[in-house]
Formats: sequence, structure tokens, C-alpha cells
Amino acid sequence: MRKPVRSIIARIQRAFPKIESGIIYHVYNRANGNDDIFREPRNYNYFLTLCAKYVIPVANIYAYCLLKNHFHFLVRIKNLNNVALDPTQQFSNWFNAYAKAYNKLYQRTGSLFQRPFERIPVSSETYLINVIHYIHHNPVKHGFVSDFREWEYSSYHALRSSKATHLSRVEVLDWFGGSNQFEELRSKHFDDLPIREIIGNDLD
Repeated sequence: MRKPVRSIIARIQRAFPKIESGIIYHVYNRANGNDDIFREPRNYNYFLTLCAKYVIPVANIYAYCLLKNHFHFLVRIKNLNNVALDPTQQFSNWFNAYAKAYNKLYQRTGSLFQRPFERIPVSSETYLINVIHYIHHNPVKHGFVSDFREWEYSSYHALRSSKATHLSRVEVLDWFGGSNQFEELRSKHFDDLPIREIIGNDLD
């Protein structure tokens, strides 16, 4: 391999390291160019079905939000010392499986997602609480709804429900001190500046 190529790969690996066990990550990505990732309800549902297939074996899911051209997830990677699964590869398999099905459905070619996907380790309790709030308020930020509770494709509804879910709901609610406190804090005005300082200008 030529030296310039090795240098580029090394820089990419430093910027986007392999996902590690036991770490909580804010994972997000968007479509290439002006494309959409989700065009109709069945797209959102299929993306979550594939998420359950590829991500649940390697991670606990705490929160998510799917919008037309991008998504956010908050996950904790499981301890996989005795399991022959690579979390980074599992995430890639998820996105690749969805892109392949999407391209076939809409007779589309080329990469659907920007690569590689972003993953930011959550290093403090403040960031953890803020990023859950940020994820759920993303549809308001991007002008899809005026009240984040109106957006169908986020984890907010499952966290407020008693129905079976793939989310680690009990753990999330415990972070907020229970269901009532979670609802109270979710309803207050949210300043996303601390999150934007970390991830930049989001995925506009």
C-alpha cells in the first residue's frame, strides 16, 4: 500500500475509532447530498427492524430519532469479550442492509449514507441527559413539528409507554429519577448549545 493511502486510512481511523465495549455513544449520520433516507412510513419501520437485528446483539439502545435525511441514536456497547461480533461491523452491516433494500425499492444506485458514520463517546452525565433531550427535540429543531411529542419516529413514545420495547427504558427513566420527572424535564425549554458545541451544526 502506498504511503499517502496509508496516511489517509490512519487519519480516518483516528477520527472514527472502532467502537469499544462498555462505552455510551451518540451515533448519527445523514444521507448523501440532497437525498432522503426515509421517504415513507415503511422505510422508518424497516430501518428500526434492521436495527433490532444488527444492533441489539451488540448494544443497549437508550434513545433515537429518525428524520427524513438523518438520524440520531444513543447506545451503550455491550461487553462482548466472549462473543464473536464486532460492534463497528454490526453498525456498518445495518446501514449497508438498509441501503441495499432502499436502492432496490426505489431503483436507486450509489451510496445512501455519508461515510463513515459519526460516533461520539458520552463522557459525562450532563452530556448524557442533554443528548437524550437533544435527540427527542430534533424534529422541532428542523421544523418538522412544533412540539417534539408530535413526531412519530422517535423513542420518546416508547419511553413513556408500558408496552414491550427494544429500548433500555428502565435505565433511561432511572437517570431522570422516574417517569414523571422524565416527562417534566422533556417538556421544558431546551437549549441545545452544549450539544452543538460538540457535534457542530448538526446535520442541516
